Amino acid sequence: MARVFVYGTLKKGQPNYKHMINTAKGLAKFQGRGRTVEKYPLVIAGKYNIPYMLNIPGTGHHVAGEIYSVDEQMLQFLDEFEGCPDMYQRTLMRIEVVEWEGKGGAEGVLECFVYSTATYPPEWVGLPYYDSYDSSGKHGLSYVLRESR
Repeated sequence: MARVFVYGTLKKGQPNYKHMINTAKGLAKFQGRGRTVEKYPLVIAGKYNIPYMLNIPGTGHHVAGEIYSVDEQMLQFLDEFEGCPDMYQRTLMRIEVVEWEGKGGAEGVLECFVYSTATYPPEWVGLPYYDSYDSSGKHGLSYVLRESR
């Protein structure tokens, strides 16, 4: 099992969460909530209002998200879903545990895979930075589902 930190549309209550609970795509077990140890810019960009964490450590906010344990099948699905390695790159990042579910709770800092991007138009750096993502947030930039594009 691998640990994955999700900060965007794959979180509970967000438009693509359905993929995280679809066992046909693999197993993903919710472990808890966390935030990046380093600051990163989280932007909403493009005509489909997609959340992107730009791989610029030290800039932006400590980004909040959810920690999952996933099996190899789910990891492969997520790589494909996230357009890895072209649109997003899967890298290990340090995630501070904020809240843990169940027994044997983790504390402190974990290494998790995160889908961020180092390949983006330069103007994205000038977009507003968020510390947390919600498709129906005050920003008014609702995510456009793939099936609606």
